[in-house]
Amino acid sequence: MAHRGPDARRVEQDGVVSLGHNRLSIIDLSDASHQPLTRSGCTIAFNGEVYNYVELRSELQRDGVVFTTTGDTEVVLQAYLHWQDACLERFIGMWAFAIWDSRKQRLFCARDRFGIKPFHYALSGGRLHIASEIKALRLSPLVSKTLNTDQVARGLYLGWMHHWDETYFTDIKALPAAHALVWQNGSASVTQYAHLNTQQDTTMSFDDSVAQFRELFIDSIRLTSRRDVPMGVCLSGGLDSTSIACCLASQTNEHNVETFTAYYTGAGDVDERPYINHVLAAYPGIKPHYISPTDTDVAEALPVIAAMMDAPMPSSSYISQYFVMKLAAENGIKVVLDGQGSDEIMGGYMHSMYRVIADLIRDVQPADAIREWNAHRKRQLYNPLKSASVLAKSALTLVREEQQLYELEFRRTYPWILHSSNTAIRLNIPDPAGSRLNGFLHNLVFVTLLPTLLHTEDINSMAFSIESRVPFLDHRLVELCFSMPNNHKIHLGETKRVLRAAMRGIVPDAVLDRKDKTGFVTPGHTTWLRGALRSYLHSDWSVLSDLLDVNKLRHVIKEYENGNNSNALFIWRCVMLKVFAETALR
Repeated sequence: MAHRGPDARRVEQDGVVSLGHNRLSIIDLSDASHQPLTRSGCTIAFNGEVYNYVELRSELQRDGVVFTTTGDTEVVLQAYLHWQDACLERFIGMWAFAIWDSRKQRLFCARDRFGIKPFHYALSGGRLHIASEIKALRLSPLVSKTLNTDQVARGLYLGWMHHWDETYFTDIKALPAAHALVWQNGSASVTQYAHLNTQQDTTMSFDDSVAQFRELFIDSIRLTSRRDVPMGVCLSGGLDSTSIACCLASQTNEHNVETFTAYYTGAGDVDERPYINHVLAAYPGIKPHYISPTDTDVAEALPVIAAMMDAPMPSSSYISQYFVMKLAAENGIKVVLDGQGSDEIMGGYMHSMYRVIADLIRDVQPADAIREWNAHRKRQLYNPLKSASVLAKSALTLVREEQQLYELEFRRTYPWILHSSNTAIRLNIPDPAGSRLNGFLHNLVFVTLLPTLLHTEDINSMAFSIESRVPFLDHRLVELCFSMPNNHKIHLGETKRVLRAAMRGIVPDAVLDRKDKTGFVTPGHTTWLRGALRSYLHSDWSVLSDLLDVNKLRHVIKEYENGNNSNALFIWRCVMLKVFAETALR
């Protein structure tokens, strides 16, 4: 894991515990902030940033704490010494850390509220091994090469790289978001330290939501831009990353913002530069950087990216992200801001619309439900068949719990080719209190989508020794969005309504009023596998013969090669599973 921290490396041992750390110097670049760091009998190995460390340091100093560094690591450690486990309640940021308290012979570990930074572990016979990346734990004597077949199935059919504490390896666990792990006397316990309230405040006015959102978002940008090294923004041209770049340029002291974008120019490919040009016209101080990966670039990079991921890539979009991070590193950037989390907390995905319509029907507002449906289909230019499908899926969402909906998708989306039964795979989808929309968003954040997005964000950025920060996942902002009524997030077919209103006058109207959604779209599923990566379709599939019916898979691949794109994403996932298995089972 040397790529995660090329600036310093150190190991500290105290009795039965050894802590090692590779440092990526971001705040306080001096040797004094090297880790592991020890104070008053406690030693910390810490990955991430606690952005409000300046305010916490001042509070601790008023209580008599003396600091010898200007970094956030010492603040985290002193906060633990001062408030013990309750220190987690005071942090704004992203973190995965382990603190060895020699006084109590107790190891206290924690992961941030949304799992932005990774924490993996293996536990056997009273021994605990921890690491930021799975590839490190695969060297542990506590870990076998046995694949978790349940997770293989979830990855193929749902695109998840984790499921709660499960990874692709039976012996390697992921500490879930908002959880702490305590190891003491050879015994480990895992507990949840924070819960997200999904109940809405229906008395909140839209204007109040907009004002609070704008204030918190700008403050999050201010906090996440704290660093002592060069910083940039991953700019896709969409609303989320554009909001970050524009706020940074107009609402902070950042006068020269560098942005990094991947684009493709083939037939039907996505090129977001026209939208970015609106941003550049409004903010001439922004300096854009672009990269357009060729088929040759992709073919050469794929084995490298696949080996990094510690799980099969469920989408080719992560290849674009890799090239964006590569471009940032080539320009001397060590910190980037990215827009992950916005769609998950404000209903940016079209599936959110089904829950909004279902909530209106449940609340006995049929006229409003029809109005919402009608506005949505007109905004998206749906044909009659697609319009009817939206209404049918909304009705299904009303009568089925989220668990049942995901089980339905799991069993019926793609042809079943695994040897195991599709009814034997366990899914754990909570149904939290509150609106259907908030329940759906809650699962996006903690279970179904965001954990995978954050995993790849961390892997791709840290591969180039870059720290990626996600301002939309400031927990204060997340809590505000979940407290809002549905129509503050989605209204008359407009998604992320509160963000659009809050950014009016900051983000160019041409971006605010976009009706499409693209993100880091790539030609991977339909073009690369038929061109630059075609050899992967015809290579030896025997490595997967214990997991799936290879003959059935070859039939699906033949249909795909004949032009059937209905299973294109599934074929991509099968190819990535094969590439992963060839390494994992070696």
